[in-house]
Amino acid sequence: MKGHERDSISTGKAPWKSPVALSVALHVLVLGIAMAGWSWAERPPEPKPNVISARLISPEPKPSPVVDDKERQQEKRAEEERKRQQEQKRLEAERQAQAEARKREEERKRQEAEEARKRAEQKAREEAAKRKAEAEAKERERQRLEEKRRQEEAEAKRKAEEEKRRQEEAERKRREEEARKEAERKRLEAERRLREEQLQALAEQARQEQEAEERRRREAEAARAREKQMLSESEKYRGLIQKRVIDAWYIPSSATEDMVARLQINLLPTGELVGVKILESSGNAAFDNSALAAVRSVNRYPVPESRDTFERYFRQFTIEFNPRRL
Repeated sequence: MKGHERDSISTGKAPWKSPVALSVALHVLVLGIAMAGWSWAERPPEPKPNVISARLISPEPKPSPVVDDKERQQEKRAEEERKRQQEQKRLEAERQAQAEARKREEERKRQEAEEARKRAEQKAREEAAKRKAEAEAKERERQRLEEKRRQEEAEAKRKAEEEKRRQEEAERKRREEEARKEAERKRLEAERRLREEQLQALAEQARQEQEAEERRRREAEAARAREKQMLSESEKYRGLIQKRVIDAWYIPSSATEDMVARLQINLLPTGELVGVKILESSGNAAFDNSALAAVRSVNRYPVPESRDTFERYFRQFTIEFNPRRL
């Protein structure tokens, strides 16, 4: 019901014109009509007339008592229905009056609550304004004190910086004097060290020249020893290679002892054959081809582990094929 009252108030219509009030009135009217119809529909059945046997005594006719009772019962029922309807209307009027009273009471309470809310909001606004004013006053005081503190700190900082500059100036002059004296001392010390270094440089130069000469002598000896070792190693592996090739050489029947074929062989550090070509032909194709076949038939040539020895003697070398030198 309160919700309906709020709807009627918020829309600006009179309470009795609201949809809820019209709906209630319509329901009451329908209920009244239904009750009235039910009363007429539920009318008790009329009693059957009693059959009375009588003899005519008087010649004048009299009204039948059965007809009078029926009319009286109908009038009684009509009176009771009228009273019932009047009572129903009275009760309905009382209900409507009570509903209206409740609406007025609820509206009064709502208005009082609204007034209380407005007073509370007004009080809250006043208190908020008061707190804001107090906070602003405190903030102004804080800013004043903060400004005063900054000014005092700035003044103290200025004095401290001024004192610091004075001390730094004095310190600068003192350091300059010390630097001048130190520079003079260093100059004299540098001149002394320069004379000593010159003497040491001459002695070091003589020592280095002597050491260089000794190093060159040792390197030459090492080179000669290495060359000798490489030569010895190369002769060893050349002999192994010569044996492998000769073992694989099948001399053709047309060969003579005077035939010589010189071949150039190229190897990899792994001993694999890269290529072979004839530098000097024997003049006999079968002889030359047999020499080439012998070189190519060796799967892997024996080569020294030393890379220097290999590069110098076995990366590329020549070999001669002559039946007389077997």
